[in-house]
Amino acid sequence: MTDGILNWNVDPVIYWITDSFPLKYYGLLFVAGILLAQYIEKRIYENENIPSERVEKLVVYIVIGIVLGARLGHCLFYEPYYYFQNPFEILLPIKKIGETYKFIGFQGLASHGGTIGILIAIGIYCKKYHQNFFWVLDRVAIVAPVVAAFIRFGNFINAEIYGKPTDGNWGVVFHRADLIPRHPTQLYEAISYLFIFGILMTLYKKNKKSNGIILAIALILIFLTRFTIEFYKENQVGFENSMALNMGQLLSIPFIIIGMVLLLIKKKNSEHQVV
Repeated sequence: MTDGILNWNVDPVIYWITDSFPLKYYGLLFVAGILLAQYIEKRIYENENIPSERVEKLVVYIVIGIVLGARLGHCLFYEPYYYFQNPFEILLPIKKIGETYKFIGFQGLASHGGTIGILIAIGIYCKKYHQNFFWVLDRVAIVAPVVAAFIRFGNFINAEIYGKPTDGNWGVVFHRADLIPRHPTQLYEAISYLFIFGILMTLYKKNKKSNGIILAIALILIFLTRFTIEFYKENQVGFENSMALNMGQLLSIPFIIIGMVLLLIKKKNSEHQVV
């Protein structure tokens, strides 16, 4: 590190299990984030005298929702033309190189799609196990930023989803991309999400009967943060260069609005209950 500039050139692969199957930091961080979130969620359930076994079933639904939603979101929001021509690559970790398919892992996951996937998965879970939808969502919303933070740490190690060049004598040079000091937007997001987790946990401890309000605040804080940091981030696909707001920002706006509307509705309902 010189003059506040960090040179980043870490191999994202920890170990090649086989010649075509790598063990990557990104995958380990993704799993670590899920496990940490599951541990915190279990503590929340136990503190409310609810069997923690319910969390294990819930986590299965959420993981499926995250992966399917994030993958489909990326394919539909960012590269629909390519994936409509190569549909097998949507849900299979392969890519056609020349005349053969090669294992590359899932290169392209959209957090907005992952959020939609989580909401749908929890809806299915609540219907099957007769759980209150907003009660479950509130408690999942508390730990969701933890998973998001770990994913962004993984993006940092992969030297992907990085920021625009910085004008000062600081920043991160991602050698796998170029030799330009850039905003480490992955770290901006990761640290912000951990801070949001702290806020949501504090709100929960003050009001353990919350039934939708924590979810509303989580949507506002998470996607307002995402919207703001996108100004410092390089566009992910070429068509965004001609847009006033990039795809990440456009997709964040509906979630912010939903959060605001939900917050107003839930606050009005709680006021009526008090009266």
